[in-house]
Amino acid sequence: MSNQDQTHPQYKSDRATVESLIQGQQTEYNLAELARLKIRYRGFPGARDIQKDLEKIMQNWQLTEENLFEKTREIHAKGKVYTGGKEEQEDWL
Repeated sequence: MSNQDQTHPQYKSDRATVESLIQGQQTEYNLAELARLKIRYRGFPGARDIQKDLEKIMQNWQLTEENLFEKTREIHAKGKVYTGGKEEQEDWL
């Protein structure tokens, strides 16, 4: 088994999303995106820069993982977060 970091197949688009989140505000959409990426990269052996930036965003927005997931569960319970546009299909992989 190798100790070398892996490259996530969604890295390029996720990197762009992370940059958008760094510059963005705590909107429902951005919270959902942050939670989605936190789940995607949890335990992933690579993309350390994305994982580090996700933690910075959490700190900047004064969120714990528990707060984030609680908020996003409420958002998703109200209805679709990803309506129209390119994000029509929810991407949880």
